[in-house]
Amino acid sequence: MHDLGFEHMHMTPEQEAEMANTIWAQDNVELTTVGVDVGSSTSHLMFAKVHLQRLSEGHSSRFVVVNREVLWRSPILLTPYRPDYTIDSDELKAFFEGAFREAGLRPDDIDTGAVILTGEALKRVNARAIADLFAEESGKFVCASAGHHLEAVMAAHGSGAVALSRAEHKTVLNVDIGGGTVKLALAHGGRLLATSAFAVGGRLVAFDAADRMERIEGPAEQVAADIGLTLKMGEALPAADRKALVKRMVQVICAYANRKPDDPLCKALSLVEMLPQTPAIDAVTFSGGVSEFIYGRETEDHDDLGLDLANELRHQLGHKTVPYPVYDPGQGIRATVVGASQFTVQVSGNTIFISEPENLPIRNVPVARLDVDLTGDFTAVQVTESIRAALERLDMVEGEDRLALAFNWGGDPLHARLHALASGICAGLPKTVADAAHPLITVMDGDAGRTLGNILSRELGVKGEVISIDNVHLHEFDFIDLGEVIKATKVVPLIIKSLLFATPAV
Repeated sequence: MHDLGFEHMHMTPEQEAEMANTIWAQDNVELTTVGVDVGSSTSHLMFAKVHLQRLSEGHSSRFVVVNREVLWRSPILLTPYRPDYTIDSDELKAFFEGAFREAGLRPDDIDTGAVILTGEALKRVNARAIADLFAEESGKFVCASAGHHLEAVMAAHGSGAVALSRAEHKTVLNVDIGGGTVKLALAHGGRLLATSAFAVGGRLVAFDAADRMERIEGPAEQVAADIGLTLKMGEALPAADRKALVKRMVQVICAYANRKPDDPLCKALSLVEMLPQTPAIDAVTFSGGVSEFIYGRETEDHDDLGLDLANELRHQLGHKTVPYPVYDPGQGIRATVVGASQFTVQVSGNTIFISEPENLPIRNVPVARLDVDLTGDFTAVQVTESIRAALERLDMVEGEDRLALAFNWGGDPLHARLHALASGICAGLPKTVADAAHPLITVMDGDAGRTLGNILSRELGVKGEVISIDNVHLHEFDFIDLGEVIKATKVVPLIIKSLLFATPAV
């Protein structure tokens, strides 16, 4: 049975093992990643090991995360502020360097990562200096500045509320209570429906060792004025006044959670539009620093109003002021990214459209994914509205922020259909179309990238650079790097970096 009639070779056990490892490596990627969060009240980071695996269907180039393991979590640091109202980046740097040492890792051990700036941290005049702490790792790291909508979305995913809504087939309201703001996110069946935010938080007032007020934010003064109080730096806050201030803040939280923020103070503290009145809410979850007190995981007072807010909110929940069942989604103050995944795909230069290849490479372009069905009949107006909704959801400013539009494409690649798509894109990105400051980048999972690019560039007169990529599937929370065209093969390397949460994101 072994006589094949021609010369042949057998592999040694070592060669067989090496081949098995090579085959495994082609379809599996293991990364060490770090997630860094700098917020209004607290800062922290965590390291994780991520296993990505190539999808098995066909010859897919897409990898998905099949396992994530948190390796080490840092202590929670109260975000350090200087007297001149700036964040102390030197103290943050020392904290981050100490975290690497305690975790037994070096920067060279990190394959990729994510830095998230949220809340009051974005308002500080040296917020850029914080992001620049990781500038040397710019090829590895993505940096996201999360405004109110995006922070609400990330908190809902990071807390586990979105996954809970999918697993339980319920409509879940996630209430993320941080130091300076409360973010609301409504999720149903694993999908985010709406977000909102208002200016109430646990660290709007902070106290020194002698229990005198050493920090008073504007929204706290608004709440105090509403109940006839005056807050003064360096003075104590009497117990009765403190209780009244906290009670009024919690009344605002409950009014928003019940989707009835009708009184003047609620409206004055509003930061974005209110949540819609439908669908009906089945359950409520909490995340953010104050949630640690709500769920009993933290009991130590941090010289602010966080513990007081939690106690009063627990009291109101017990009296059904907010009538929904309360679930614990699993993550509280650490409802943020645990890092980022990263993998490379090759896209054919023969099927995509790049108007100015000499401008490549480009790095760390955030993805805005369109929630519109392009497999059947659609209109340009629907595409435009979907773009505007995506930009609002992700706190992107059209014409100012560089971005990549991602969408599913299906159906016949007729010119009329692609022209409607292109027209909708142009109407949704008018400043980008009229100005050459940023390239117009589209990424579809269908097979019409070159045609769409030609329509945008040559028929609809986009003034700047046009990049249209096809046969790539992207999600929100993705960032892309587009490398130079490899002339010998006409292939373009595309690196996809995705923010990762403690629980799987939708």
